[in-house]
Amino acid sequence: MTGAAATSAPTIAIVGGGTAGWMAACLMAKAWPDAAITLVESPDVGIVGVGEGSTPQLKALFDGLGIAEADWMPAADATYKVGIAFHGWGEPGSAYFHPFAGAVDLHTQAAFHASAHARRTGADVPAHPDRFFLNSRLAAAGRAPVAPPNFPFPVGYGYHFDAHKVGEVLRAEAIRRGVRHVRAHVEAVVVADTGDIASLTLRDQDPLAADLFVDASGFRGLLLQQALGVPFRPFAENLFNDRAVVMPTPRGATLDAHTSATALSAGWAWAIPLTARTGNGYVYASSYLSPDAAEMELRRHLGRLDDPTPARHLTMKVGRVERSWAGNCLAIGLAQGFIEPLEATALHLVQATVEGFIRAYDAGGRSPRDRDGFNARIARRYEGIRDYIVAHYRLNRRTDTPYWRDNAGHDRLSDDLKAIMTAWFTGRDVAALVESRDLAGYYAPMSWEVLFAGYGTFPPAGRLRAAAPVADLAAIDALLDGCLLNFPPHAAALKDLA
Repeated sequence: MTGAAATSAPTIAIVGGGTAGWMAACLMAKAWPDAAITLVESPDVGIVGVGEGSTPQLKALFDGLGIAEADWMPAADATYKVGIAFHGWGEPGSAYFHPFAGAVDLHTQAAFHASAHARRTGADVPAHPDRFFLNSRLAAAGRAPVAPPNFPFPVGYGYHFDAHKVGEVLRAEAIRRGVRHVRAHVEAVVVADTGDIASLTLRDQDPLAADLFVDASGFRGLLLQQALGVPFRPFAENLFNDRAVVMPTPRGATLDAHTSATALSAGWAWAIPLTARTGNGYVYASSYLSPDAAEMELRRHLGRLDDPTPARHLTMKVGRVERSWAGNCLAIGLAQGFIEPLEATALHLVQATVEGFIRAYDAGGRSPRDRDGFNARIARRYEGIRDYIVAHYRLNRRTDTPYWRDNAGHDRLSDDLKAIMTAWFTGRDVAALVESRDLAGYYAPMSWEVLFAGYGTFPPAGRLRAAAPVADLAAIDALLDGCLLNFPPHAAALKDLA
């Protein structure tokens, strides 16, 4: 990178639109209002657009950009998301809810921690996580996570949305901030003798040179992987799923404020409620199930065997690049990596990558050592999220298909995941371990304990000893049910935004 680029606002070329590319454009235009930013989007390449859910970090993005919910949610068919309901993962017929955390949970989290610890060490006390958290009750009651000002406790929530339409919202914001939008096909990437990208050769356009290049070209990895040769590290050894079949259905009579993830024979099906439709898909492993069989199983699950609506079949490239930042190129989105959409982390990873890159660049870090530090942090985030996703499969208690038995039986686990599992099953303090291993920034101790407890990974009922509850469940019920009265029905809250 040149000295001029290091002391002034950089010129930036982003290859690829979609949600990832336009998110990066918005964040960089906000951080560097004097930068010349060009986003090149090929009219020949479609957008995958599978992800229709987010973590609470997306709210922070829109808040930071100054875009009110009323200004983007109706335009993107968006709904609120307070967490994810898991059906049939522990064993067939089981269910639990993974809530996004909020301020009220600070008053109940210790009770859940103590109850789960008591039950896994042999006491017969209630420890199912759904009893202890506000967002679990919001989901069950179909309430939106927005309350009047007289309820002063922030609630953690994300969104469901049409990915194409969110991309359009972000595109309009980026252009408003001065980003130049060029529709052209990238025919070649010119790499200088230094190993940096020098320019892009565009079809029917002048070449595009820049100080920084952002690769948002999707699974193709046009800049970082193809032009610069950065290797891709697959996660296939412990994340088996590599395909998805997607099919929309009409909006239901009720409008849930949560995602549903239901275990099927060789993977899981999502249901994502939007204002205009319900998004559905089946994420599965092609080594256990053919595409035709997967589509049939999804249609059967949805009660749509005779529905003429065509299904879309997608191939997933699960893993991450070895380095997200190489030379003067940063990869984001699918060009950087992908962890299956079970916990809706794709946009969270884009946001974390771009914001982390901006911080590193502003701090003056341009040397190989600085890039190495940034890359190590991003790689650790990917692997921390991967471990949490792997745990969903490794801890399953199903025995009905080879897929689930193989997921529960393998030992290809990271040291961090082995340590967390060992701590849980030997009665040690999981929360303290997660903190001590610096893992809480990826998934908080509460999330780990909700996962284990929700799956029912406790001693068998016959081995539990009679014991009094360690938490005042009546007081918890009174607190959470009282809080619930402050929140409107989901559909009513969305109507107020329109």
